[in-house]
Amino acid sequence: MKNRFRFPLTVAAAIAALTLALPTSSSAGEFDGVTVNILTITGPTISGPMQRRAPEFKELTGADINVITVPFADIYPKLTADWASGTNSIDAAVFAPQWAVDFITPGYLLDLTDWVDADADLQADDIAPFFKDFSQRFAGKTYLITVDGDFQMVYYRTDVADKLGLSEPETWDDYVAFAEAAHGMDMNGDDEPDFGSCIAKKRNAQSYWMISSVASGYLQAKGTREGVFFDPRDMKPLINNDAFAAALAIYDATTAFGPPDELNLDVGDTRGLFTSGRCALTLDWGDIGTLAIDPVNSKVIDKVGAIMLPGSRQVLDRDTGGLVDCDETTCPHAINGVNRAPFAAFGGWSGAINVAADEMVQRAAYAYFSFLSQPAQSNVDVTIGATGFNPYRISQFETLGPWLEAGMSEQAADSYLGAIKASLNSPNMALDLRIPQNHAYQAVALDTALSRFAAGEIDASTMMATVEEAWNELNEDNGVEGQLEAYRGSIGAN
Repeated sequence: MKNRFRFPLTVAAAIAALTLALPTSSSAGEFDGVTVNILTITGPTISGPMQRRAPEFKELTGADINVITVPFADIYPKLTADWASGTNSIDAAVFAPQWAVDFITPGYLLDLTDWVDADADLQADDIAPFFKDFSQRFAGKTYLITVDGDFQMVYYRTDVADKLGLSEPETWDDYVAFAEAAHGMDMNGDDEPDFGSCIAKKRNAQSYWMISSVASGYLQAKGTREGVFFDPRDMKPLINNDAFAAALAIYDATTAFGPPDELNLDVGDTRGLFTSGRCALTLDWGDIGTLAIDPVNSKVIDKVGAIMLPGSRQVLDRDTGGLVDCDETTCPHAINGVNRAPFAAFGGWSGAINVAADEMVQRAAYAYFSFLSQPAQSNVDVTIGATGFNPYRISQFETLGPWLEAGMSEQAADSYLGAIKASLNSPNMALDLRIPQNHAYQAVALDTALSRFAAGEIDASTMMATVEEAWNELNEDNGVEGQLEAYRGSIGAN
């Protein structure tokens, strides 16, 4: 008989029931005296709701959840150093699922497959297939629990569009034209000129995801299996070509219509600028949708439209490196003649457990991640902008009730959830890089060269050549054939 369990009856009993060697029931204090050390990003997003839910979880189970926070750039190296050295002071972590391959391959993460399969209250079938397959699984096994759904979209001021007689941008050229037309307008009523576009371009932050979101529509046209980072035929980097050069030109052009210090802005800064009414457009994850309805801090309530990432009417010819016009052959998934490839940047914060942690600590950690992810908790948390948690369950896209209760109008909810659904359902969804050492490819090589280009230190040709050389060296260092196999597997090309 399959074990079923429900909160708040006892989380601990659920974990006990998943292990045949243990009794099938347990008291609510099963985890009394157990402390779980969980590493994640410095709050208030992500770590904030984890800390807020911890006392509730302790009351249910007796477990103490100790949330350790570090800046985003320090998460990967901190985990690598702690687990690779055998220190194992970190019992679990909530991090980017694309990094999981570097922790699974050497055997640092606990296989959660059997626990998830037996966990009825997790309602794993309600987790959208993209997040279940990309964010939670590797090589057919489940190693992570999704607590957040991430990919990037564009948000625009609907009232500004109406005033200017503009439609939502379909292409990146449209985005730039919209930004140029709106730049300098007073969009929040303070008699000060505001900005056409706000994009986080700070080094060691989110900039390498931003350029990939712009580039995806130029690089990938024939479906997810085509990939946006390497040619799956031979692992050639898709970085030094006319398509990526076009994306760099867009990225550079938007800076002229952004805040003066845009190159030093993190995503938290641009979100604040957008919700305070100072930006006509922004590129971001799902957080803007809920932050925009904050009755205390938002100046853009019911003035925001959300759309799938814009695209291009020309795409990369992988044999020549040039751009070709979209037609039924070159862009089979085009919409209105525009190739759009929504980019699954980051993939959503997910929880994983150290295989070397004490057995009872592992069970408590799993129970906590399950608790965070279950609908009773997550259906509330994803509607609160301050959490940093974005929708990832099918029911969260299809049920308007929680969004309306959170203060979102039906029109805003339809726009926001519609853009998410359109992106998730796109056959041309572009997947983030998920191969060994992806952090070195993106957060080091790409981010460094991109920052130098944005600052005017190097031109586009030098930037692309520099990244291409670095990526080829990383391929050689890690083994080209092994990296090619991993890449093909990650995009479903095998």
